[in-house]
Amino acid sequence: MKLTDNSILQEDIERASSSGCVDWEQLRGRSVLVTGATGLIGGLLVMTLLSANERLGLGMRVIAAVRNEQKAKELFRYAGTDLSLAVGDITSPLDVSGDIDYIVHGASATSSKYFVEHPVETIITALSGTRNVLELAREKKVMGMVYLSSLEVYGVVDEDHGPVDENCFGRIDPMSVRSSYSEGKRMAENLCASYCGEYGVNVSVCRLCQTFGAGVQYNDGRVFAQFARSVIEGKDIVLRTDGSTKRNYCYISDAVTGILAVLLKGEKGMAYNIANKDTLISIKDMAQLVIGLCPQSGSKLTFDIAEDAEKLGYNPKVILDLATGRAEAIGWRAEVGLEEMFRRLIASMKNTQTS
Repeated sequence: MKLTDNSILQEDIERASSSGCVDWEQLRGRSVLVTGATGLIGGLLVMTLLSANERLGLGMRVIAAVRNEQKAKELFRYAGTDLSLAVGDITSPLDVSGDIDYIVHGASATSSKYFVEHPVETIITALSGTRNVLELAREKKVMGMVYLSSLEVYGVVDEDHGPVDENCFGRIDPMSVRSSYSEGKRMAENLCASYCGEYGVNVSVCRLCQTFGAGVQYNDGRVFAQFARSVIEGKDIVLRTDGSTKRNYCYISDAVTGILAVLLKGEKGMAYNIANKDTLISIKDMAQLVIGLCPQSGSKLTFDIAEDAEKLGYNPKVILDLATGRAEAIGWRAEVGLEEMFRRLIASMKNTQTS
């Protein structure tokens, strides 16, 4: 089933929709709502569901909750009648007719610059939006819901801590404007736990590390896209910090199968790290890796250290190695390594640039 003109992204859709990590039969005849469906993860998740639906004849109904109807129609232009749109702002109550069996809530602010310039809106989207989705889940008596959270809920963990499991938390400065995202995610997680405890809503949490791959827009401002864009254009990679922050990454198709595994097999009221445990790397070393993958670009690594990195949206320095044992215990494992992640990202961005 063709769902996109981007050949790299189409391969990822087919990879994810045939994954053995997901018990597809649980979705037979079910209805699945995805919020934030025009985002990177939400978009691939919707397309993966549609692909599996056709391949396996599941008779599934997929509902994409979106704010921008025109953007959604363009993104899902090859989708058939199995997909319907629910248009509206997530900060307003959701009106979706019919039964809903499963929900993946991915609507969120995603830009570090936005967190700093619009911290109030970042928090309101996290809390009000999540409450509205949880109310819908409660009303529809869903079989399962997953909230897409972030590794940023862990804050700054001691450098010598070692792998960080779902019960380990570090420091977050509540008086920092940049904390609007991480604190908002923390509170939204607690809201999920509270709806689970008080109302019995079957909701779990996926804590995603930085996730990328095919489908990233060419002008994306996040660090992985900046690196890819630099080598495509033959420009130097310029770091505004010393690049010592070290964390894990995850390829987009792996993240999607992880989310679906948690949705269908995760324990309610439980959080799951979704990351490739073999990708722990510093920002500086990752820049060098990308340059090494594209020696023909002539790109070099340079530094232009910002005086106040927080105002640019950068996180405090962290070393965050996520433990993935809990997700692996329900049958999920990341498959795509860091070099392949970047090769596919670069090929996809070139595809987007020339199409």
